[in-house]
Amino acid sequence: MIPPTTDSSADIRRMLVEDYLTLHLDEAVRHLETLPLDEIIGFIERSAVDRAASIIARLRPDLAADVLSGLDAEIAGALTGAIDPTIAAPTLARMSADSRDRVLQHMAGPTAGELRELMTHSPDTAGGLMDPVVTVLKGESTVRQALARVRQVRHKPLYRVLVIDDDGHLAGAIGLQDLALAEPGAPLNDLIREPPPSIQATASQTQVVEMLEELKVTSLPVVDFEGRVIGVIRQEGLLHATEDEATADIQTMVGVSKDERALSPIRFAVAKRLPWLHINLATAFLAAFVVGLFEGTIARFTALAVLLPVAAGQSGNTGAQALAVTMRGLALREIRVRQWVRVISKEVAVGAVNGVAIGVVTAIAVYLWSKSAGLAFVIGIAMVTSMTIASIAGSSVPILLTVLRQDPAQASSIVLTTITDIAGFLSFLGLATLLADLL
Repeated sequence: MIPPTTDSSADIRRMLVEDYLTLHLDEAVRHLETLPLDEIIGFIERSAVDRAASIIARLRPDLAADVLSGLDAEIAGALTGAIDPTIAAPTLARMSADSRDRVLQHMAGPTAGELRELMTHSPDTAGGLMDPVVTVLKGESTVRQALARVRQVRHKPLYRVLVIDDDGHLAGAIGLQDLALAEPGAPLNDLIREPPPSIQATASQTQVVEMLEELKVTSLPVVDFEGRVIGVIRQEGLLHATEDEATADIQTMVGVSKDERALSPIRFAVAKRLPWLHINLATAFLAAFVVGLFEGTIARFTALAVLLPVAAGQSGNTGAQALAVTMRGLALREIRVRQWVRVISKEVAVGAVNGVAIGVVTAIAVYLWSKSAGLAFVIGIAMVTSMTIASIAGSSVPILLTVLRQDPAQASSIVLTTITDIAGFLSFLGLATLLADLL
């Protein structure tokens, strides 16, 4: 037999490699992932575009990002354009801004535009809160390989390692303690207990906060619509979401847009606030109309005008207390809409008891001031009535808005103010009119 020439040996090796990649691509990729980065880049450069793109699509996302960053920008652009955009976008997001821009510049306009859009997430969604640079490993990797990878990411807070399958889907998570105590040669798949909770990239900030409150987690994997890991919301991101959600509710409850900031442009602030001020003005006129109905009674007994703010103020505070408790219960999922009877019944009882206590104190104070037992009796009964009504309104308004699929934080305060003002004025002036002979 004649020994093959050097060229024919190289051709045979190439054919064997091609056959191996064709028949066992996933196994070949797992072997590639154990090689140094420069060897992987060299292999990709020697491969055909379609083959190289298939390999990069199957590499761990963080490793794929390192490979693309190390390639010539033109080659990287061609390879990225040949990969499914839903896979390419998370990989590009892990690259530095300069490397990513160089790759996108060597791609066709429509493809680059689609990738940029896929990488853009609204700041008030899980995608906007996540860190796209996340450490993931495949289930076939060993504990030794995982620990070596962990040592390379010391600059990031890391409490557990995310494990993915060959398609990039989230398969599980392993705590660092479990990883450190396991046998070095054990595959990660043997350490997985159950898939960790995850959240869609398009989920709202409110949903992120709800999951944080429910699960008490320190990090939250973010996945795309196909369940592939594209990032992780770390503890600082979760804290930011919680703080932002809380401050947004505070603003919306008084008719301020949750998008407004302390240094927002004047025009933006006016445009967001003015409509709600007009609504508030309309409700104020409605309350004034109720007072006007009793103009004759007020003219006869001027002391009623002095005491009007007392009646309205106490009912307003009572309603605000019930509103705050109910809003918190709805926000933290402590209560559900179907529990409205229990919630309102409890607030009625609280409002009535507080009304009696405040009514007695108010009646005594008014009697000492006016020397009129009738006036003291009227305002005492009015306090009980108005505070009970305010408690009902404070608990029922956010529940009703939730049923109507409206943001309870956006309009509850203004609606409640109208109800409590009218309840305070109507109960006090109405009783004074009915019991005028006692005044």
